[in-house]
Parts: sequence; C-alpha cells; structure tokens
Amino acid sequence: MFVQVIEGKVADREALHRQMDRWQSELRPSAAGFLGSTAGVADDGRAVCFARFESAAAAQANSSRPEQGQWWSETEAAFDGDVTFSDSEDVDEFMGGGSDDAGFVQVMKGHGVSRDRMRAMDEHFEQHGTGLRPDLLGGHRVWTGPDRYVEVAYFTSEAEAREGEKREPPAELVDAMREFEELSRNMEFIDLKEPWLY
Repeated sequence: MFVQVIEGKVADREALHRQMDRWQSELRPSAAGFLGSTAGVADDGRAVCFARFESAAAAQANSSRPEQGQWWSETEAAFDGDVTFSDSEDVDEFMGGGSDDAGFVQVMKGHGVSRDRMRAMDEHFEQHGTGLRPDLLGGHRVWTGPDRYVEVAYFTSEAEAREGEKREPPAELVDAMREFEELSRNMEFIDLKEPWLY
C-alpha cells in the first residue's frame, strides 16, 4: 500500500469538503489503484488527508492526469498557506486497518520511537486488548522516516473513545499501556470530530 498524507491550515473548510466530494464523484472513477481516503479538519483549522493507493506507481499515474492537476489548483485555494505532502509505502495496519463506520478519527504524529517496539505493542494489544477498547475499530501507521510516523485511528464515536481511555487495563496490558504513555510524550494529537471517509 502507498499512502500520501496531506496537511495544511484551512481557510475555507466547506470549500475543501466540497472539493473532496467532487473528487470522489468526478475523478475517482478513473483513478486506477485508488483504495480510499480519510480526511477532515480539526478544531484549530488544520486539515489532514490520508489518500491510499495500491502502489506508488498508481498514485503517480493519478497525479499525472490533467484533471487531477486542475482539481488540485482549485482545491489549494481552500488552504491558508503552505500544504505539506508526505509519501510512504512503509505502512502498518492494526486491527484490520481503517473503517468507513468510524464516527471519530484521531491522528497521531510521533517521532523518536522504535518500529519493532511499536509493532510488538500492536500485536500484544490485538491479542489482549480488543475487549478493553471495543470503540477502537482499527487504523494505519504511516512511517515517514526511520523513527517518525503519522498514525490514524478509527473509533466508533468521540464519546465512546473518551470513555475507553478511562478504562483500567487488564493485568496483561498494564506494562504495554505504561509504555504507550511514555511514547505519547513525543506524540501530537489531531482530532477529526467529523471525518470525511471515502
């Protein structure tokens, strides 16, 4: 899988949403290899979009289409300032990946972490923690450097996610949760309370 992460401050939230909807109806039918996207705007005006393709070649072919260039030139006007793009084929899925049933999406940006430890924590949680957090539907972690990543986690709703955060973990998860809290010190959280799921 190839993922492109697009981030920027939004000048016109509704215009961006309209452009995302328009891409789905007009450009998606001829975008070979497109798997789906998750986007939204946080309360502070930051927009984040995760566009997933089968491969980097499929994403490049899409970007090379004239209609894609025209769409982006119009979409860029919805942003206030620079827009950043992070591309990666180094993607981990947990709990089956994303979900179009999510009512709340949380983006986490982290650095200074061990991939092996993160992957081990994922496996441990999937073995012992799914009953603890029925609100967590799954997610993706996109590695943008040797120890840097952008993660997107899908939840049933924000209210249920906040309740889930308060639950005491079972004994077999205490150490893993403590380690996660340590890692969280280097994390930035971006909440998409009204995610756009395609």
